[in-house]
Amino acid sequence: MSYKTISDFKELAGKRVLVRVDFNVPMNDKGGITDVTRIERALPTIRALIDRSAKVVLLSHFGRPKGERVKSMSLEPVAKKLQEIMRERVYFGADCIGSEAKAAVSAAGAGDIVVLENTRFHKGEEANDPDFVKALAENGDLYVNDAFSAAHRAHASTEGLAHLLPSAAGKAMEKELDYLTQALAAPTPPMMAVVGGAKVSTKLDVLTNLIDKAQYVVVGGGMANTFLLAMGMDVGKSLAEPDLVGTAKEIMSKAGNSGCEIILPKDVVVAKEFKAGAKSEVKAADSVAADEMVLDLGPDSVDHIAEILEKCKTLVWNGPLGAFETEPFHVATVEASKFAAKLAKEGKLVAVAGGGDTVSALNMAGVVDDFTYVSTAGGAFLEWMEGKVLPGVKALEA
Repeated sequence: MSYKTISDFKELAGKRVLVRVDFNVPMNDKGGITDVTRIERALPTIRALIDRSAKVVLLSHFGRPKGERVKSMSLEPVAKKLQEIMRERVYFGADCIGSEAKAAVSAAGAGDIVVLENTRFHKGEEANDPDFVKALAENGDLYVNDAFSAAHRAHASTEGLAHLLPSAAGKAMEKELDYLTQALAAPTPPMMAVVGGAKVSTKLDVLTNLIDKAQYVVVGGGMANTFLLAMGMDVGKSLAEPDLVGTAKEIMSKAGNSGCEIILPKDVVVAKEFKAGAKSEVKAADSVAADEMVLDLGPDSVDHIAEILEKCKTLVWNGPLGAFETEPFHVATVEASKFAAKLAKEGKLVAVAGGGDTVSALNMAGVVDDFTYVSTAGGAFLEWMEGKVLPGVKALEA
């Protein structure tokens, strides 16, 4: 796709630029922000705009207030954290439309930053109501979308504004789109996709889309158990979806017709109970006892993935290979991701990953910085992998 970036805006001095960011950050019960990653990812765009003397007006949602004012979902603490990080004065508007928003924007000067209150305090945000879009637009001359993680929603601040004001992608959005295009729209073959997670039912569209693009698809996590059932193996009391065995068979058949190899576990780590430190053992995938559950891939499976990955040029990863949150069932995810990171760091592999559990797993392995790109977007990244059009991205098309 072709879209404008902030460098395409010729004159920014004194212009009010509405920037949609994702400041939906994790917060503890005392109102303290526990992870500033999403704030930090917005900094390059903010700095690029204030360096050109624009008046930067930030819009974001926070939580799910459902059109009501909820004090615990105010963006005021986020504005204070942004000021602390940037060491620049940050103005706060107690609303995102109306007199309070206008007053905050008017008080700021060229090169200043304003954070307006939670857009979801108004029902018009999620409804993409035209009147609400107009009210938001009154505080801007230009619009920048820098929130890929919210781009799968056709909301007023993510999609509607792009139709009223001259629009562009911010630097974080631009980076995300470039890497995802490189990994999915125009990947360098051979390509491997790692798809994990608990259930096949939640990743059907992902698998269907990927088998037409990738030469290898690794199926891990609980969803691999359903595929093992489809192969006629017993998975004991493992998490599985027996009603989707037929679907798993169809996916394997389609993959074969598309020249895509589905990679299933050769060996697995089993235990009789699912808890930290549970007694476990490695077994062949077809040797699981009736009272055992599969909770991770075995070492032969990880070696097999690594062996194939060495031949690949592109990797897209979504979902853990096992129950990584609980030791000792984190090993396969950690070892496989470390190997992928090593190849990426050596310049042999374009490795792109995304999804909440995936990011947590890569953080556990300590390899986030070594992957080519790690997306913090959850639903948007998943829908991109499914091949769906994202409204917030579509609206930016030049």
